[in-house]
Amino acid sequence: MAELESTILDAALHVFSRYGVKRTSMSALCEVASVSRQTLYNHFRNKDDILRGLIKRYTDLALAEIHADLQAANSLGARLDLIFDRMVVRGYDTIQTMPNAQDFIDGVNAVSEEALQQSAERFRAVIFDTLVPHAQVFSNRGLDVAELSDFVQRAAKTAGMTARDRADLIQQLVTLRQLCTTAASQPEADPTENKEG
Repeated sequence: MAELESTILDAALHVFSRYGVKRTSMSALCEVASVSRQTLYNHFRNKDDILRGLIKRYTDLALAEIHADLQAANSLGARLDLIFDRMVVRGYDTIQTMPNAQDFIDGVNAVSEEALQQSAERFRAVIFDTLVPHAQVFSNRGLDVAELSDFVQRAAKTAGMTARDRADLIQQLVTLRQLCTTAASQPEADPTENKEG
């Protein structure tokens, strides 16, 4: 992403979070970003384009951090914690600091369905790659990795939107992680079975 686009998106996030999407004019964005109207329109046609740009940038940064840190996460649980943190918790924390959070969420949801779907698919792919080494165990339990990846992505994002507070969000994500790690674990052999006698 070009430095100028990044500057505009930083300014947009600041202004949208403070005043809301509806009440923010393109002129205000120009002023905060210190760019001319023509420069702004050369990069973004309207606020909808800016919102889509914000979603893409958030997704790009989150996935870059996930990929950079994934190898150091030495277990399925640690990898899922990393993904959940970058995919949900950081966004949740950002939204909680916004005075006009609901307006921002409504603005994003209203104009950015395609960008949100693309973001979800990219996170779903990372979850799939994280779960696929355990595919045989999941399959033995009647779980399809692609369907499970979709469920995990949707459940994590829903937790971020419906949590009562941060502690509730973390607990929901811990539960989701525990469900995945339990389903991925090999069952211990029953010592009473197959005893030779």
